[in-house]
Amino acid sequence: MTAAYSGAMSITLPDLLAAGGLELTRRGSAPLSSRPIQWVAVTELEDPSPFLGGDEVVLTTGLRHRNGTEQRSFVQSVQRAGALGIGFGTGLSHDSVPAPLLAEADRLGVPVFEVPYGTPFMALGKLVADSLSAQHVAQLHQLLSAHRVLAEVLLSNKGLPRLLAELSGLVQADVALFQYGALVCATSEPEASWRRIPVPTGMRDRCTLAVAQPSVQPDVITYAQSLIGVELNNQASRRASSRAAAGQLLGDVVDGRFVGLDAALRLQAGGFKTDVQQAVVLVEAASGQIRSLPSLPLPAGFDGVPTAVHDSRLAVVVPAAAASGLAGRLSDYLFGAGLTAKVGIGGSYTEAAGLRWSYYEAREALRNGAAVNEPNRLNLTSLLMASRDVPLADLAAEALDPLVAFDSKHGAHLIPTLDAYLLHNGSVAAVAGDLGLHRNTVRYRLTQIAELTGYDPAVTADRVHLYLALNVRPLGS
Repeated sequence: MTAAYSGAMSITLPDLLAAGGLELTRRGSAPLSSRPIQWVAVTELEDPSPFLGGDEVVLTTGLRHRNGTEQRSFVQSVQRAGALGIGFGTGLSHDSVPAPLLAEADRLGVPVFEVPYGTPFMALGKLVADSLSAQHVAQLHQLLSAHRVLAEVLLSNKGLPRLLAELSGLVQADVALFQYGALVCATSEPEASWRRIPVPTGMRDRCTLAVAQPSVQPDVITYAQSLIGVELNNQASRRASSRAAAGQLLGDVVDGRFVGLDAALRLQAGGFKTDVQQAVVLVEAASGQIRSLPSLPLPAGFDGVPTAVHDSRLAVVVPAAAASGLAGRLSDYLFGAGLTAKVGIGGSYTEAAGLRWSYYEAREALRNGAAVNEPNRLNLTSLLMASRDVPLADLAAEALDPLVAFDSKHGAHLIPTLDAYLLHNGSVAAVAGDLGLHRNTVRYRLTQIAELTGYDPAVTADRVHLYLALNVRPLGS
C-alpha cells in the first residue's frame, strides 16, 4: 500500500492524516500541531520518553498498556517528551483506541489518531522519511544557490556592501558589519538587539557581523562569515602593500631625494594631489601596536584619501579644510578600536614641498603628547632634528654621554642642571631657585659640565650644541 504526499517541505501531522492510502482516522479533540514531524518512533515501552527527542509521531499497538493506569502513564510520558502525537495501531492488542488513553490525551492536548490493521507502521515512517529527505535536498539546493550568489559578488569585485545586501535578502533580515568597533557597512541602521556573530580574520580587529532577528538560513550566515573574513584579509593585505609603496615614495619626498617637478610627478602617480591645499595627519601608535597601522582600515569620511606608512607612523593626507575634523574623528576611532595612539596635524600647503613641510609639522606636533595635536610653527631646531643628513644622535651622544656616566657614578645631577640652565636662558639665579641650590653649587656644576664635555654652557655656540643634544636625546633617534 503506497501513500501519496506531494509536499516539498517537511510533513506535518495534518499532512500525515490527509495523506491518501493510509486510512488514518483522527480520534479525540486535541488540536493538531503545524510543526514539522522530525521522525516516526515505534515503541511498545511503558515509558518511551528517554528515547524521544521531541516533535516525533509515536506509534504503538498498546501491547504493554493493559489497563487505564498504564495507558494514561504512556500518554504522560509522550507529552513530557514533546511528541507531536500518538498513532495507535488497532487490530492487534486492542480493537479500538482505549478510552483511558484517549481521555488523558485530550486532557494533556496530545493528538491521537487510529492506524488500521491494514496500514503498516512502516508506511508512515517511509512517508515522513521521504519528506525529510526531500526537504534536505531542497535545503542543499537552496544553500548551494546562496553560496554561489555570495561567492560571485566577491569574485566580481562588487565589494562588501553588495555582499551584505545579497546576504540580507537570503536570510530575510537586515545585516551590518563592524570592524575595530566601527560600522563598515549595513543594510539599515543597526540596533542593539541584533544578534552579534564574530567574524574570524586572523587580526585583533573585533570584527562582528550583526543580524536582525528573526532571520532564516543560519547555514548561509555561517558561509557568509567565512567569505567576509577572507575579503577583509585580502583588503588588509592590499592596504599594507599599498601603504608600504606609498611610504617609500613619501619618505623619498620628505627626505629630499625628490624635489620640484620630479617629486610632483611621482606623487601624482602615487595618488597624492599636489595642486590643492592638503594637510598631513600622522598617527603614532604605542610600540606594541605599531604592526596594526599598515593594515588598519579607516573610518567613514576617509574614503579615497592617500595613506602611507613611513617611520612606523601612519600618514593620511586629507583636504585642508577638513583636517582638524578628520583628525578628531580618527582619534576617536583609534580609541574605540582599543589602540593607544596620538594624532598630529600638519599645516595646509600645496605642491611637493608643501607636503614635506606639512609632514614635518605633523611630526613635530606629535611631541606635544595629546590625543590630537594641532600644528606648531617649525623652527630651525625642528628642521635640524628632522634631517637625516645631520648625525645629531652621534653628536648628542658625544656631548652628553660623559655627563650621564658621571651622574650615574657620583649622583651629581649634571644633566638636570644643564637642562634647567638652558630652560632659564643661562640665569644662574633662576636655576638655583628652581633646583633649590646655592648659586655657587650651580656655577660649580656648570664648570664640571664644561670640563667633561668640552662645551661651555656660557658660550653661545656651545650652548646651542648642548641644547640640540638635549632635545635629540629624548627622541632616541
